[in-house]
Amino acid sequence: MKSGIRISKKDEERRRFILDGNPWNVLISISLPLVLYNTIGQFFSFFDALVASNISSSVVSTVSFVSQIQQMLSSFGSGLGIGGGIIIARYFGAGDLEQVKKNINTLMFLVLGVCGLILLIIIPFASPFLRLLRMPEDLLSIGSIYFILETCMQVCIFINTIYFAIEKAKGNTKIILYFNFLVLLVKLILTVIFIYVFHGGILMLSAASFAAHTIITCIALRTMTKKSNPFAISFREIDFSIKTLKPILTLSLPVFMERFAFSFGKVIVNSMCAFYGSTVIGALGVSNRISAVTIMPPNGVEEAESSIVSQNLGNKNTRRALGIFKRAFVINLGLGIFFFTPMMIFKGPIISLFSEGDPVFGMQIAGIYSYECYGNILLAINAAVMGLLYGFGYTKISMILNMARLFLFRIPPLWLMQNFTSIGSEGIGMVMLISNAMVGISSVIVAIFLIRKKTQAESCC
Repeated sequence: MKSGIRISKKDEERRRFILDGNPWNVLISISLPLVLYNTIGQFFSFFDALVASNISSSVVSTVSFVSQIQQMLSSFGSGLGIGGGIIIARYFGAGDLEQVKKNINTLMFLVLGVCGLILLIIIPFASPFLRLLRMPEDLLSIGSIYFILETCMQVCIFINTIYFAIEKAKGNTKIILYFNFLVLLVKLILTVIFIYVFHGGILMLSAASFAAHTIITCIALRTMTKKSNPFAISFREIDFSIKTLKPILTLSLPVFMERFAFSFGKVIVNSMCAFYGSTVIGALGVSNRISAVTIMPPNGVEEAESSIVSQNLGNKNTRRALGIFKRAFVINLGLGIFFFTPMMIFKGPIISLFSEGDPVFGMQIAGIYSYECYGNILLAINAAVMGLLYGFGYTKISMILNMARLFLFRIPPLWLMQNFTSIGSEGIGMVMLISNAMVGISSVIVAIFLIRKKTQAESCC
């Protein structure tokens, strides 16, 4: 170790395991908790959507519209989490714990500043902001209050995201599973009480989520301020110098721009969907949730892969890092097929759960998902490539790929379909299939070139 800081025996054992252990065992053991969490999380998300659909189809549309804006705001936290996590993982792999502590503190206080700025901007201007993004007027009144509650909750999610990014950078993914499972459990219990006992509406749905995330925030802050924690947050360890900030921001800004632009683009897609009627926004949201059952488990592998690759690059082991990607590719392809198959077999009954009593809404969901689902396996492959790009710090390339997915492969074809064809709302599903398939194919091409480049560089050495 390159400092006087001493980490726990478990952290050191985990570090050595990531750097020297069997690559298959490392990838499976580190990614499994994230895969389990993402899988369980999607079934809880299913429950949320079912609760919303039981209230009304307009509530589903409100939740779908606001959720895309929240994803746009969450790009700040996720961008800093991924960029900062890459830097922390590299220093952790290299054994430079002084730099690990400095970057953790700088990252945390940077995020707290971003949180305060978002609250100051969003809360006073919620209604004008939603109107600017073309939320349908019939959804605006309740949607504004729901949006404010969700934005306040986002502060907690930001802090949680950075805490989890730090633990993930150290390879401690089990704690992420445990804490997020606690969030889901609390949220489930409160949702049942608020909605089915007290007969609350959409605002109580948001309050249940807010309370669940706040519990984890309190635990995270307590853990990160303990004196026994070798990386405890402290004002004295903050370093906003160019030397420390530049690597974090260089990696974080492309991820932020990618996710912000992608989420903003999805808001544009939602507003374009209003062309077919406000309930189509909800139908697209439900279709996305059903697709996420196939997509989210491979995303868990992506998150673990990026941290493992980063640590091994910090330890100057490029060949092992590339080997981790190849294994992640195989695992994600298998996961994509494994989850896609039952979702296709039980597609009809699943859709009927969300459209009970509203056959038109059900037809809209089916029309979109019947096309969208076929691109999901390629998105699973894309997730493995994203893990490789994040791990190597090629966040600008990942930004280009994901922005192309929306602004090249999705929005223009949808506009053409609306203006030059008579295809109905099922055209949205066709466009989803085109964009998801194209980004999957593009990412594979990028991965081939990157592996060749790195392999040749290794051979020269």
